[in-house]
Amino acid sequence: MFKSITIKIGSNVLTGNDGMLNENRVSHLVDQISDLHRKKKKVILVSSGAVAAGRSMVKVCKKTDTVSERQLLSSVGQVKLLNTYFQLFDAHGIKCAQVLVTKQDFRSREHYLNMKNCITTLLDNGILPIINENDAVSVTALMFTDNDELAGLLATMMSSEALFILSNVDGIYNGNPTNPDATVIRSIDGSNADLSEYISTTKSNFGRGGMLTKCRMAQKTASSGISVHIANGTTDNILTSLNKNHQEVIHTQFKPGDKYPAVKKWMAYSEDFANAEVVVNQGAYDALISKKATSLLLAGVVKLIGNFQKGDLLRISTEAGESIGIGKAKYGREEADSHMEDSKFQPLIHYDYLYLNQ
Repeated sequence: MFKSITIKIGSNVLTGNDGMLNENRVSHLVDQISDLHRKKKKVILVSSGAVAAGRSMVKVCKKTDTVSERQLLSSVGQVKLLNTYFQLFDAHGIKCAQVLVTKQDFRSREHYLNMKNCITTLLDNGILPIINENDAVSVTALMFTDNDELAGLLATMMSSEALFILSNVDGIYNGNPTNPDATVIRSIDGSNADLSEYISTTKSNFGRGGMLTKCRMAQKTASSGISVHIANGTTDNILTSLNKNHQEVIHTQFKPGDKYPAVKKWMAYSEDFANAEVVVNQGAYDALISKKATSLLLAGVVKLIGNFQKGDLLRISTEAGESIGIGKAKYGREEADSHMEDSKFQPLIHYDYLYLNQ
């Protein structure tokens, strides 16, 4: 049984075939979360459903573009969604709080720690945080891939023991889920195994992400030391069953790897905020991916792209253009350029501030 759990509930779990909010299902999920809360589990809820809730309240003008429609529906629907959660949790004697975030809220270590402090304070005071992306202002580049990415970031940030991702299927299949011979893959390690050939890239009607997105984010989160579980949120008592004895539940578990140091937890999800890029040669690449802790020296740098200062995040790439990680610059571009020929100069990126893609 897990003591701390981040739960992500997808749009297709919370909505009916008509695209509207399924309040009966929301109520059943709240009953289970409340049971976990009473058992002193630290639960963080990442909930989609604002847009679906808004559909039942607003008739959108035909001239409204897709982005504006999403902003409209989420703005109106978030009120209904949280009011629904508030009433249902209140019936269990549980106080909840709304936290709306954008990807930009995690752009710096300072913002990251402020977010962590907010959620920690809520949990310490017995209040259940309900978190969603602020779709009213999050558009295009400012958006998370979907709430799976947000849930993975939060689970990692808060060092949750487990992340439950509830979808409308039983897990990751070893073939097309519509094929009667396909079965659920019960266990996957935290490595970056390529499962794309097994997973449909078709997105749902109500969510932005697909199963491939879930798989990649689950692997990334599991690699940081968190047990990740993708399960069917429409199954009765799924949350209770997962926490009681997940081995008996038909679903997919991504087994946890080694835990990251705190600063690397932030860096793992910060690649989009990198200010510049450093291209490394084959020797540096081999050294970085080896099991030995290795810093990035200028001797392994082929070229630097973009300007940067000390403390900025740098995207690390191979000469073939493959992104392999992210690091924090120990000094600025000007100093790096002046020492490119000095093979013994201090590392551009120290190992303690280096995150490599798994």
